[in-house]
Amino acid sequence: LLHCWWECKLVQPFWKTVWRFLKTLTVELPYDPAIALLGIYPRDTGRLMHRGTCPPVVIAALSTIAKTWEEPKCPSTDEWIKKMWFIYTMEYSMAMRNNEIWPCVATWMDLEGVMLSEISQAEKDKYHMFARIGGL
Repeated sequence: LLHCWWECKLVQPFWKTVWRFLKTLTVELPYDPAIALLGIYPRDTGRLMHRGTCPPVVIAALSTIAKTWEEPKCPSTDEWIKKMWFIYTMEYSMAMRNNEIWPCVATWMDLEGVMLSEISQAEKDKYHMFARIGGL
């Protein structure tokens, strides 16, 4: 099972993209399947602040891998970004509904800008209308 989720030559480039994305957010984590697959983070206290940022990124990545499970190709970065946008819009909607916007802002403020820089231009035009947190 580790092979399917982490070691396979088709998913390795995708995970490297995920880690590059996290590095863009100044999240320096070891390239380790325990983080991606089990949510086990290093005990280093300096990294604790990133525990709110990493789960949506990793959950979207895992969902993207599962969606392309039987296809003989690398998971799509655009599909991964779209999945993160979906998670973002759902969390944003729930935060607005429950009047708890600030925890949502703390989690997604940095992610929003990096997602917009990563997604293709066609998708960017479509999803940019949902980008509201940066304007608060």
